[in-house]
Amino acid sequence: MRFIVALTGASGQIYGIRLIEELRKIAEVHVIVSKAAKITLKVETEYDVNDVKKLATKYYEEDQIDAPISSGSFRHDGMVIAPCSIKTASSIAYGITDNLITRAADVTLKERRKLVLLVRETPLHLGHLKTLCRLAEIGAIIMPPVPAFYIKPKTVGDIVNHTVARVMELLGLEIDYKRWNGL
Repeated sequence: MRFIVALTGASGQIYGIRLIEELRKIAEVHVIVSKAAKITLKVETEYDVNDVKKLATKYYEEDQIDAPISSGSFRHDGMVIAPCSIKTASSIAYGITDNLITRAADVTLKERRKLVLLVRETPLHLGHLKTLCRLAEIGAIIMPPVPAFYIKPKTVGDIVNHTVARVMELLGLEIDYKRWNGL
């Protein structure tokens, strides 16, 4: 199995990190980190870009537009952008492929592969909502990382891990995690 994970500058860098860590246990993971994500990563976590490079099977800079993952001939099992900024979501929605993240996402969609976007923005104005609708219409899966409190989380890590498990399931992986069971 082979996946692409991209981190953009939005808050929530730990989602991308944890996803890479979990996917690496079972798959090849190609990682792209935007310039803005490098800044947010330092602010929000104990990780830096060198730590991310060590986690990845293959690491790319966002300006490496000639990377194999920029082509539809690069076979993979899905792409996740976690976190996904509104800037990146908007670029993908309107076909602006001026960096490797948006190009790889565009290729993922045109090849009818799964693209999961953990969009991190709130509140949303009408322009944001229209962008997200457009993304859903062209095949992206919009998954804001909204915590599930029925799992009775004790830590932020519990919330992050649950979201990451749900993302992995969306990618088609068999994942065991706490699900809603009702009363």
